[in-house]
Amino acid sequence: MNKTILKKIAAFLIAAMMLPSSSWATGYTETKYPLVLVHGLFGFDNIGPVDYWYGIPSNLRSDGAKVYVTQVAAANSTEVRGEQLLTQVKQILAVTGASKVNLIGHSHGGPTSRYVASVRPDLVASVTSVGGVNRGSKVADVLLGIAPAGSLSNTVLVSISNGLATIISFLSGQPTLSQNALAAANSLSTAGSLKFNQQHPEGIPTTACGEGAYQVNGVSYFSWSGAKPYTNVLDVLDPALALTSLAFGSEKNDGLVASCSTHLGKVIRDDYAMNHMDEVNQTIGLINIFETNPVTLYRQHANRLKNLGL
Repeated sequence: MNKTILKKIAAFLIAAMMLPSSSWATGYTETKYPLVLVHGLFGFDNIGPVDYWYGIPSNLRSDGAKVYVTQVAAANSTEVRGEQLLTQVKQILAVTGASKVNLIGHSHGGPTSRYVASVRPDLVASVTSVGGVNRGSKVADVLLGIAPAGSLSNTVLVSISNGLATIISFLSGQPTLSQNALAAANSLSTAGSLKFNQQHPEGIPTTACGEGAYQVNGVSYFSWSGAKPYTNVLDVLDPALALTSLAFGSEKNDGLVASCSTHLGKVIRDDYAMNHMDEVNQTIGLINIFETNPVTLYRQHANRLKNLGL
């Protein structure tokens, strides 16, 4: 009798192991409100076969999430990008019939998402900032210091940056989006971020490296970030991030943003062994193999939002 039971149990376990792994997680990422992904500076939705959020939307959708990838100006002020995002949020709500969205913004996408939540909290269930420039970046400060407004170096830098942003928008199918690299740099600077936060303080910590309010005006706020600029010798972007990380001295950072500057609302974690591009699974998945896969972090967060009724 015992041997028969054991054989049945063994057969069941073998059969279960042969099932597709996703079947175990059906509904795991199925949030109440759609997930809306917002790219950072010089970002895009997709250019040809390459997605900015490499492999992330498809993995979220595989277990129930409704995911929308937005395209705002590759380079412009937070307010301009925010208005562009707000227009798309309204379109998404109209198409889905949902009453709110969950915004997830990377880098400059963090404050861009915060802008929408601040001016239209009735349309937003949550804002999640991933490596978000919420209190400025010293890299932007250095660039503005090296190339101050009105100088020849500034004119050259802005011209090149605007050209790059225009090319990115064209290749991603949004050639009409306005580009302004100088406005983007000012928004991402420490001074620019401080000014923005005075107008839109929701979720911003009141201490140097603390947490912000978890919920404001019905909107829940979350954040996470990496703190390791160089993570994969095969990634062509890692040397550049290692170089830009020098702007922070001994301050913990992901190569472009200090960890404390990324804090917003509930800080899930600010020291993943990831750099700024690893946070969106770039370059094309060349990430730190000794750290949690970033795709997993997005899946876990979708499940977190689901369990909160969001």
